[in-house]
Amino acid sequence: MPRRPRLATGGLAYHVLNRRVGRLPLFEKPADYSAFEKILQAAYDRTRILIAAYCLMPNHWHLLVWPRADGELSEALRWITVTHTQRWHAHRKTAGTGPVYQGRFKSFPVQTDEHFLTVARYVERNALRAKLVNRAEAWRWSSLWWRGQGDSTQTAWLGAWPVDRPRNWVERVNRPETAAELEALRTSAQRGRPFGGGPWTARTAKRLGLESTLRERGRPRGS
Repeated sequence: MPRRPRLATGGLAYHVLNRRVGRLPLFEKPADYSAFEKILQAAYDRTRILIAAYCLMPNHWHLLVWPRADGELSEALRWITVTHTQRWHAHRKTAGTGPVYQGRFKSFPVQTDEHFLTVARYVERNALRAKLVNRAEAWRWSSLWWRGQGDSTQTAWLGAWPVDRPRNWVERVNRPETAAELEALRTSAQRGRPFGGGPWTARTAKRLGLESTLRERGRPRGS
């Protein structure tokens, strides 16, 4: 099956993720996480892509980004992935030994309404869901932790949101998602399906050539 073209349309929010090849550890010590955060900051300085939320996990990472121009998403994520791969190998003196990532990053567009908040919550809740911490804001390697520090000079690279962040956001992140929310999010992540209300999802899929992501697998067209 041919690959779908990499999404590059600006003016849409996207959930983006990538994982270490073979699900091996990607970040093994605090310095590894910190080095990747510096790459995210540099990506913002370089491309001005708005990074609304992120969470770094031991063998993968999640970003919620809001590129404003066409091509900005692909440019920023290509630079992030290539730069991290080069620095990862240089630090370990393993250049030429194989890939760091399992492949190209995965992404799906997100409607900038309540669905955006659902994805942001999913991203910032990752470490809590994996039982790495008892409270989501305690995970040091996430946008939720950074915003909780109250130092705007340290968070200037974290972009504004296209929707208002609820005043009780931290408590909301700490509440579990429903089974239906998790299923819908994971389906979008696996298939690249736009995540939003029915009409918006259909329009966006048609606009971006993603109609195939809306069909149920295992059933041929017209059946």
